[in-house]
Amino acid sequence: MARVVTLVSGKGGVGKTTISSNLGVILNSLGKKTIIVDGNITTPNLSFHLGVPLYPVTLHDVLKGKANIKDALYIHPSGLGLIPGGIGIDDLEDIDLSKLPNSLRKLDNDADIILLDGAAGLGKEALKSIEVADDVIIITNPDLPSVTEALKVKKISEEYGKNVVGVIVNRVKRNKAELTSEEIENMLELPILGKIPEDPTVIKSIHMKMPVVNFSPYSPSSMAIRKLGADLVGEEFRMGGVGFFQKLINWLRK
Repeated sequence: MARVVTLVSGKGGVGKTTISSNLGVILNSLGKKTIIVDGNITTPNLSFHLGVPLYPVTLHDVLKGKANIKDALYIHPSGLGLIPGGIGIDDLEDIDLSKLPNSLRKLDNDADIILLDGAAGLGKEALKSIEVADDVIIITNPDLPSVTEALKVKKISEEYGKNVVGVIVNRVKRNKAELTSEEIENMLELPILGKIPEDPTVIKSIHMKMPVVNFSPYSPSSMAIRKLGADLVGEEFRMGGVGFFQKLINWLRK
């Protein structure tokens, strides 16, 4: 049976979809057959990150009762499975979120991991993404507003009885205004699963409609996401070379 892992954030703009899309590619490359689902019903943009924004059948069609979820399953060139959302205004009409749990379970034989890229905030879409999860991973930035909202997400997830695995800290610049790892862990009472550095290559990769781990595999953000994926599945993270690579691995360990 596939494990449904929902990635959520307390606020928008933290880079959740960037982490979701790239992590999905890495997990799949590590031998964990992965399907990523765009759970942001109102403003879906996962397919933009993966390079093909328009699909004939989407999750919205499934939630309207017009299609089986397997009809909305596409394979990305990386091998990652993708269930995209519909981006048209009409796609928002007659959506029934109650269909999501049973629809996801129909993918049990098609994946080891179902990554659900949940909507930001604490609206009904985000809450439904938490409700259907087996595990929850919270994405935040290292600033007080983001971590405060992340704390709300953690508490709600626990009220739903979900296993909150930990937190991924994205867009780390290492300036004095940022919260430290210790401060974030103390506030959330959760382990930090990974820290992803601020990296201008990410913007370039989004412009090119390609996951940064494919666009620039040895960029700082790519290396950090690769290490995150390896850690999550219990694989040893191997990175050859010295100099830049050694500096980066030392940075990741801090």
